[in-house]
Amino acid sequence: MATTPAAAERLLNLVIALVNTQGRMTKEQVRSTVAGYGDAPSDDAFERMFERDKDTLRELGVPVLTVTDASHGDDFGYRIDLDTYALAPIDLTSAELGVLTMAAQLWQDRSLRADSSRALTKLRAVGDTPGSTDAVAGIAPRVRPAGGAFAPLVDAVQARQAVRFTYRAATTGEVRPREVEPWKLLARRGGWILVGRDRDRGATRSFRLSRIEGAVRTLGEPGGFEAPTADDLADALRTWDAGTEGTATLAVLPERAGALRQRHVADGEPLPTVAGRDVIRVPYRAQWELAEEVVGHGDAVLVLEPRSMREIVVHLLRTAAALDEPVARHDDQEVARG
Repeated sequence: MATTPAAAERLLNLVIALVNTQGRMTKEQVRSTVAGYGDAPSDDAFERMFERDKDTLRELGVPVLTVTDASHGDDFGYRIDLDTYALAPIDLTSAELGVLTMAAQLWQDRSLRADSSRALTKLRAVGDTPGSTDAVAGIAPRVRPAGGAFAPLVDAVQARQAVRFTYRAATTGEVRPREVEPWKLLARRGGWILVGRDRDRGATRSFRLSRIEGAVRTLGEPGGFEAPTADDLADALRTWDAGTEGTATLAVLPERAGALRQRHVADGEPLPTVAGRDVIRVPYRAQWELAEEVVGHGDAVLVLEPRSMREIVVHLLRTAAALDEPVARHDDQEVARG
């Protein structure tokens, strides 16, 4: 006895059928010719299955059209709009495709990962381009997932709706609720930042999403505050970007760690070298933020100064190495003691 195809296989079968149909397919034709629908136990079960599959395809961006018969207005059929669904040939260079790949890699949150991956796959399929993206290798952004706070904050920014969340301050460790008018979300130094107006303080503040604890809740109705002016945003971003704590001296292997090299504080002189590495100076707001970025480059980057940042990097590397150490079994420990 044949097994019923899985839902994904049934959806693929439906797409293939609607793409290749001459004119349109009626529900009866779908049920009798598309694998996965003929085994529906009843008319009602088939109706529910077909309607659910149509909605799923439309949510995935597949333009399923409803087509009526010219002579019978109540006779419905279906097809896929090829003019909308098909993507014309695109001639992308390796560098252009590499930049798009970087953009897709930036969105690591579950809510956006599927959309970016699907778009990139489609571009690669239709683009007559080399498969290599070496032109931008080594400078891909390293942005940690923002967790559950990202999606509700995106909606709140778009709707101009105030939010409340519990926040752990970086400097004091204090945990307290914050009421914020969210203005903009930014990817900065390996993490996501919310910039907005803190209602309790009556001033512009920035919040790292990784320090938000628990759920983000909306307050009031959409449109509950005036959108920030261009000057408001510029002042907020200037305050964030200008808040430099110090400058680290790093030794970097040639042609590696491009993102760090771009932030080098140049003095007009050629880069000095030590042991075959370029010596660069990179400003930072917090030592642990830059330390995490340095660790992500592996042995390509060494910290020369400050000593305290080098110690943070060593601690992070030792912690990572300990994760790979085998855990001794209880009976082995007993034998060892015996």
